[in-house]
This record gives sequence, structure tokens and C-alpha cells, in this order.
Amino acid sequence: MTEITRFYNDFQPAHYDIYIDVNRETKRIKGTVKITGVAKSTDIAIHQKNLDISLVEVSGKQREFELDEANDALRLTVDKPGEVEVKIDYETKLTDSMMGIYPSYYEVDGVKKQIIGTQFETNFARQAFPCIDEPEAKATFDLALKYDEKPGELTLANMPENHVEDGVHYFDTTVRMSTYLVAFAFGDLQAKYTETKSGVKIGVFATKAHKPNELDFGLDIAKRSIEFYEDFYETPYPLPHSWQLALPDFSAGAMENWGLVTYREAYLTLDPDNTSLDMKQLVATIIAHELAHQWFGDLVTMKWWDDLWLNESFANMMEYVAIDALEPEWRIWETFQAAEAPAALQRDATDGVQSVHVQVENPAEIDALFDGAIVYAKGARMLVMVRALIGDDALRAGLKNYFEEHQYNNATGADLWNALGKASGMDVLAIINSWLEQPGYPEVTAKVVNNDVVLSQKQFFIGEGHDVKRQWQIPLSSNYAEIPTIMSEKKITIAGYQSLREKNGEPLRINVGNNSHFIVKYDDTLLSDILGDVTKYDSITQLQILQDLRLLAEGNQVSYETIVPLLSKFADSKYALVNTALYSVTKNLRKFVTPHTTEEQNLKELYNKLSEHQIERLGWKQTPNESVDDQLTRPYVVGAAIYGDNEQAIAQAHELFVANKDKLLSLQADVRAAILVNEVKNFGSSELFSQLLEEHRQSADGSYKADICGALTSAKDPVILRELVDKFEDAETIKPQDLRAWFTGVLANDEGEQLAWDWIRNEWQWLEDTVGGDMEFTTFITVIARILRTDKRLSEFKEFFEPKLAVPGLTREIKMDIKVIESRVKLIDEQKDSVNRAIKEAL
Repeated sequence: MTEITRFYNDFQPAHYDIYIDVNRETKRIKGTVKITGVAKSTDIAIHQKNLDISLVEVSGKQREFELDEANDALRLTVDKPGEVEVKIDYETKLTDSMMGIYPSYYEVDGVKKQIIGTQFETNFARQAFPCIDEPEAKATFDLALKYDEKPGELTLANMPENHVEDGVHYFDTTVRMSTYLVAFAFGDLQAKYTETKSGVKIGVFATKAHKPNELDFGLDIAKRSIEFYEDFYETPYPLPHSWQLALPDFSAGAMENWGLVTYREAYLTLDPDNTSLDMKQLVATIIAHELAHQWFGDLVTMKWWDDLWLNESFANMMEYVAIDALEPEWRIWETFQAAEAPAALQRDATDGVQSVHVQVENPAEIDALFDGAIVYAKGARMLVMVRALIGDDALRAGLKNYFEEHQYNNATGADLWNALGKASGMDVLAIINSWLEQPGYPEVTAKVVNNDVVLSQKQFFIGEGHDVKRQWQIPLSSNYAEIPTIMSEKKITIAGYQSLREKNGEPLRINVGNNSHFIVKYDDTLLSDILGDVTKYDSITQLQILQDLRLLAEGNQVSYETIVPLLSKFADSKYALVNTALYSVTKNLRKFVTPHTTEEQNLKELYNKLSEHQIERLGWKQTPNESVDDQLTRPYVVGAAIYGDNEQAIAQAHELFVANKDKLLSLQADVRAAILVNEVKNFGSSELFSQLLEEHRQSADGSYKADICGALTSAKDPVILRELVDKFEDAETIKPQDLRAWFTGVLANDEGEQLAWDWIRNEWQWLEDTVGGDMEFTTFITVIARILRTDKRLSEFKEFFEPKLAVPGLTREIKMDIKVIESRVKLIDEQKDSVNRAIKEAL
């Protein structure tokens, strides 16, 4: 197995002069790079990948070199250690891989166009120019960019352009930065600009397929986010500008290139007059996430990829901190509880999951570190836990010192904990280490034994798990002052439950606020007390009750049978967060029913029963001054009614479709998805299929395109589904960046499961050739494991993926996902009869 030798140990660049000439017509790139740096040895290596090297000079003299393709290396010898200048001439192809330098394709008024952008994280800068492509190898960069330019095209980079000479665009020297953050782009773009209070220029850029007002929301959020972070971090934004660029083809969600942040179009541009609130929240948090990185990740960068969490976990927390400050009426922390917390808890309960901090050397495994549920969501929960412990004053003071000490350099996790520890006077590292270095999380069992409260901790597993007696320092955050702040022992006892209950006047609860990364299993005495009047609690507590019970059911420690009767208690809640949790549980019940059976019909009736009062209260149209909770709840209840085959809802949705059939984009955004799903499922035709597919091709509105994807993949006609699967490899219809969503939709459709499952097994090589090597690639396996639920499918999954266990970057995912499917199959086998009986009794 190839292992990484850190090239930085032998050659340490200080400055790059880069000249790149891109020809879109011939799809060729020519370049010259001059690297000034210090050779620590006479034998040095420089990263390159798929570059045709024609000339290498060292300090002005031509030098022989060797290409080591297995290690992405150009190897050469210098005369002696010390300062050297290496000049390299090269050519390469402009590819459609969405990595390195690549084109994005789009249409305006039927005319096909392209813009060129870059994506260098994790280690794709080496595909654009020879470099030491490691995060520790920070240097300054002078970029000169030439291309087959047409009148009116814009040229963007990390730093401002200072002049154009003979068609070459020259940019200001960058600050000291890592190669993976270098970025540039050019094409026929539109732009909007503003400026922060401190004088930082803010710009949003998109193709002219978008309406100009679709740039306004992103511009406003970007400006205010930069201003917020300058204040919160007490550290100025380090560059003259902050450009935000929407790329039509982009494999990730967004990328924090310093000064030129790139996004999927759907995550930067939106229609300010007709976009659902949850989509506005998503776009805002993504922008705030990437701009948090401008300090945390860009100004101070992890030393090596094993500390990736240092970048991502922190930015994931800070996106919520920022948007909570900018848009307090959104109560964005509820979104954190509804999205990040359950994702982390579900993924982290499978034995074999990675820890937040992961040792990694094999280059193919670096991209596999980007586990959204762990490095992003769990890591963010870990930091929320720290924030709750030390408070904002200590957090801000610690960060200010951290930035001052490490700016334009690299840091490790220990550096952050030391800074926060000094500011707070707490041994933060001691508390956090058990969460950072260990996979999984604890289940705290709370029991009343002989009038004592007994708390114990053990690792929680969904499915089979090998208990190695891990132990955590758990912030218990109880509503009883008598419960310790931190539980570091396996078991603790607090005497006198009855007197404590009388003194406190309310049921005992643990992990109040749901800020810490664990779940609680209460015994019958304590749980009955909590459930006595469950709707009196705040929304986060109600969500937490449903969340913990669902996870305990998934772990087969309680039965879903006991949860079903509780659902009606939450059905009429006016809290969006509670409705999110409620419909998460009901969606989980679908795995227990067989399609086209009485059992499925009973579940649909339960959906109708749970949603009937809410849909009557809210209807299909927003009202003036409607609350945030009502706006976020409506999509859940109309979706539930459509799934439940509610005749009145089906008729109302169809009526709205017919009234707007020639202007579907104008349908109210928060119910548009349900209306389109209803039309395809209940009134579908080949004409409708063709209409929606063509609208998907033509539209630049990311939300609308996602709604069409959800609708078409829910079709019941096998002929239509077959035609849809045949489009998976047609990039002009379904862009590779969007393919996973289309594949997942068809796979999750009972009528399309076989088609999608056959397609991915037959076309795996095509998929690998098209999107392999990208940090999102393994998630194709993840989504399969979330859906398959029978012994037959488990056997087929093993048969197909076990031969790929030796493929670097896939090993952990395949092993985990076998366990995920195994546990689901076992759970269904053991609980199916009792769950379906409980559903029938709940009607």
C-alpha cells in the first residue's frame, strides 16, 4: 500500500510564480511554475499529477528528472541543500472531473456556454501546477492567467487583479497560504458588490442564466458574516476582498478558497421572492460556514489532514453562531438540533466508525476523512459542548490568542485546546480528549434503585458492537443541581430520589439542552414522570425525547411498538422542531411495512391522523406575518398527507398544479415539492415526465431542480423509471454533481429499487471514472446502506462490495455499511409484527 512521504520535509517552498494558459477550445492547459524555497536535502520531490513535464531547471540550469506516478511525484536532485529556484514547464488536459482546473457547463437562451473554475481540496492543486501539495507547505503565490478570452468575461482569483498585459491577467501576491486554497475562475459572469464596515470588498458572481436579484441574498449574508466574524474573532479579515462564486458544476457543497469561495449554484443563488425558509437557512449557513473558514482553516490551517476536524468541526459550529446573531428570529440552533445532532448520533452508533481525529497516511484515504456526520456534525456538537462549558467570553479570548499565535501558519488540535484552556482556566483537553480520540458515544442509563438515582455509562451501538469498555467525561447538564457537572466514572449514585423530586418540583432530566453528544435511557419510573405532560416542555426537550427513544429502538433496547402510541401526543405541536422529530420517527416506521399491503395502508392512515389537524390549520398557502414555526412545519404536514393518500390533499395539490401548469416555478416554494410529487405519483404521464425533465434541464433555480428530482424519482410507472435511470449517464440532463440525489430517489422508491440497484452494480466502473477520487464518492455506498432492508439485498450488497474491501478509501465505509444493513434486517425481523400491531391500534 502506498504511504505518504511528506515532501515538505525535503523541500519547503516560500514563493510560487505561476503562469497558466487555458484553451477551452482545445481543452489544453500550458503552464510554467517557478518555486523558490529551501531544499533540506539534495534529493527532493514535487507533487504533480497527470502533468506532461517538458522542462525542469534548477537555479537557471536544466536538470534531469524522474516521474513517479504512483506517488504523484516529480523527483530531481539539487546541487546542495539551501535556497533554490525550481522552474517547471508543463502541459495537461482540461478535464470534466470537477477536480483541479475544470469547465462548468450551462445554457443561456439555448446557447451552450462554459466557465472555468478550480477545486484543489484535498490534493488536486497538483493537477493544476507542480507544487508541494500539503497543508503545512504554506507559501505566497503570484498568479498570471491567460485564456482564450472573449469580450465581457470576468477573471477572478484569491487576490485582486493588478493589471492585464498582452492578454495575461496578473494578480497581487497572496498572503502565506496552503496550495489547496489557491483558486481562480473566468467566464461570462454577472456580479454584485458591496463593502463591509471595515472596507473589505464583497462580491457575488454567477452565470447570466440567473436573474440579477438571485445574487442579493448571498451578498447580504456574506457581508454581514464577515462583519460578524471580525467582531467575534477580534481579528480583522486578512484579505482585500471576499468573492463568492456559484459554479454550475461543483462536486462538493462549497469550498473555502481564501478570498474566492466557490459554491454549488443552489447554495449561493436563490430567488428572494419565492424560496422556502428552510432553503434560505441552508444557504445562509453554508455561506457562513465557508466564511468562518477564512480564519479557521485559511488564516490558521491544520498541519496535516488528520486534524481536518480542526477546520470543519469549528466552521460547522460557527455557521450557527453567526446566523443566530444575524437572523435571531430564525432560531437557527433548532436547525442544528434537527439536522446535525441526529445525523451524528445515527452514524456514530455503528461499530467501526471513525473518530473525529483520525490518523491518515494513505493518500487515497484522505478524502474518506470527510465524513459529514462525524468530522462536521459530531465535531460541531463536541465544540458546542465546550462552548457551553467555558462560555463565550473565554471562547472568544481563546480564539483571539489562537489566531495571533498561529496566523499564516499551521496548528494542531492541541494548540486550540491549550488556547481555550488558558482563556477559561479549565483543562479543556482532558475533558474533550475522550470525545476527540474515541469513536462512538455513551448511553447514560438513569435508574431509581432503592430510592437512589443511579447513573451509569456504556457505549451505545446500533447493531452488533464490540464493547471495549470506552469511557467518556460526560457533561451531564441536569436540571437537578445535585447531579454532578461531569461524569467521568462508569457509575455514580445520588441518594434520596424522592426528596430530590419533591425539592426540584419537576421530573429529573439529563443533557438538558441536548448540547452533549450522548443519549439517555431512563427507567420506567423516570420516563413515565417525564412523559406525564410531555407537551409542556420546550421544543428541544420534546425533540430529544423522541430522538433518544428512536435511537434506543434502532439499537433494539426498546421496541418501536412502545413509541407509536406516543406520537399522537406531539401531532398538533406548533413547534417546527417537534414536527421534524415526529416525522423522522414516522418515516422510520416505513421500513416495517411491505409495499401494497394492509400494513402499508395502516401506516398511511396513521400519517393522515397525525397530520390532519395541522394541514387544516395551515393549509397550502402562507399567510401574512406567518410564524417561522408554521413556515417550517407546513412542508412536513403536506408531505405526510400526500404520502398518506389523503383524498382532500391530493385534490388540493392537483388543483394548484393545474392552475400553475405553465408556470410551475412560481408555485409557492415550501409546498412545490409536495405538489409535484403528488402530480407525478397520482396523475403521472409520459407528457408530464418530459415536461418536468425539460424544465429541470432549462432551469437555473437550484431549489426548483431539487423539487423536480424528488418528484420524478417518486414515479410509480416502471417505464418512466426505466427511462429516468437511462438518463443517469446523460450529463446534459443529470449533471454528475446531482447524480447521487437522483440515484437515491429511485433506489428509495419501492417501484424503482431494483432498477437503481442493478444500475449501480452494472455501471460502477463508469461511476468511478466519472466521480471517483472525489471526497463525496463513498457516499454513494452510504446512501445504499440507508435504504436496503432485506436479507436478499444484504447478500447482494456483500457479494458486490466485499471484493472492493481492499480499495483504499472504501474499506471503512463498506465494513460499516454491511453492519448498518445487517442491523436493519435484524430489527425488522424482530419488531415487524409488534410495530404493525401498534400502528393498527393507534388508528
